[in-house]
Amino acid sequence: MSISKKIQDSIYRINTSQGTGTGFYNTEHNIIITNYHVIEGNTLVSIEDQEKNRYLANVMYINSGKDLAFLKPKDLPTPINTVTASQNNETFTGDKVLVLGYPYGMPFTVTEGIVSNPHQIMNGSNFIQTDAAVNPGNSGGPIINSAGDLVGVVTSKFTNADNMGFAIPMGTLHEELSIVPELQSNTLTMACHSCNGLIAEKTNYCPNCGTDINEKMFDDTPLSEFSVKVEQAIAKLGISPVLARSGNEYWTFHQGSALIKVYVCESNYLFASSALNDLPRTNLDKLYQYILTEDTGVYQLSISQNKIYLSYRIHISDLYTENELEILENLARLAKKADELDDVFVNNFGAKMTHLSKVI
Repeated sequence: MSISKKIQDSIYRINTSQGTGTGFYNTEHNIIITNYHVIEGNTLVSIEDQEKNRYLANVMYINSGKDLAFLKPKDLPTPINTVTASQNNETFTGDKVLVLGYPYGMPFTVTEGIVSNPHQIMNGSNFIQTDAAVNPGNSGGPIINSAGDLVGVVTSKFTNADNMGFAIPMGTLHEELSIVPELQSNTLTMACHSCNGLIAEKTNYCPNCGTDINEKMFDDTPLSEFSVKVEQAIAKLGISPVLARSGNEYWTFHQGSALIKVYVCESNYLFASSALNDLPRTNLDKLYQYILTEDTGVYQLSISQNKIYLSYRIHISDLYTENELEILENLARLAKKADELDDVFVNNFGAKMTHLSKVI
C-alpha cells in the first residue's frame, strides 16, 4: 500500500460558506491543521472524510500572519494512520514530495513533484517551494516526503506562474503547535500579527504590544439574507446548516443515500437537485414511461448524461413574497423525495446508485 493511500483517511476536506480547502489530523494534539485563509470568517466549520461523512469542528486557534489555523473536531473518529509530523525532519532541494488534498473541492487527490527551494523567502517569511501541482482547495493540506513524513503545510500558489507551489515549513508549524496546550478547545484564540502574543478575548488592540487588531476576526462573517432563508429549509431536515455549507451560496448534503445540491444559477434562480441513479442498461422503456408520467408535484424528473435527476427551481425573488414558507418547505421535501426515489429506481427498474450516493 502506498504511503498516500495509507494516510488518506486522516486528510479532510474543509467546508465553509466561503469555499473549501484541506486539513489534516494531528494525533499529538487531536486537532485538524489547516490554513487561516481556508476558515477565515468562521468560528465553526465542517470537515468531510472519505466516506462523505461530515463533522463539525470549532476553530480554536488562528494565526493570520503565518496562515495557520487549528480546529477541534466534534465526534470525529480518530484515524488509524496519520501524517508523521517529526520536528527534526529536514527538506533539501530535489527531494521528492507529494501534495495531498482536495483541489477545487474534488475528491481526494495526490500530485507529485520535487522541492525546488526549501528556504524561499517571500514577504519576509520562509517557505518551501515545490513544483508539485498546487491548486485552489489544496490550501491547508499536507506535503509529505516518500517516507510519509510531513514536509510542510500548503499555503499558496502564484496565480500567474506554473509549477510553483508553496508550503509553510515544519519549523514554523511546530512553533505554533507548541502553544496548543494553552488553548481552550471551545474558545477562539488568535495570535497577534505583530508580536505573536496570544489573544483569547475579542478586542481591537493587542494587550501585549498595543498594535491594532481587527476585532471582526473573532466573529463569523454574516450570511446574506438569502442564505439565511435557504439554511432555514435545511434546518427543517434536522441537519446543521454548517454541515451543508460548501462554498458561496452553495450547499451539499446527503439525505439518506441521496446527495442534495442547492445552488444559485445565473444569479437569478435557486436550484435544488439530486443525481438519483445511473441509468440501467435494460428495461429503459418502462423507466422512461415512469419518468414521463409519474406525478412528482413541483419537482421535475429528468435524464442527463446517463443519470436520473430530481430537481426544483424557483426565481430568487419568489423567496421574498407571500410564498416564502411554501418554497422553503418544498426545498426541504425535495431531499426526502430524492431519498425515496433513488430506492424506487433501484428496486423497480434495476438502476444503480451513483458514485455521489452515500452507502448507508
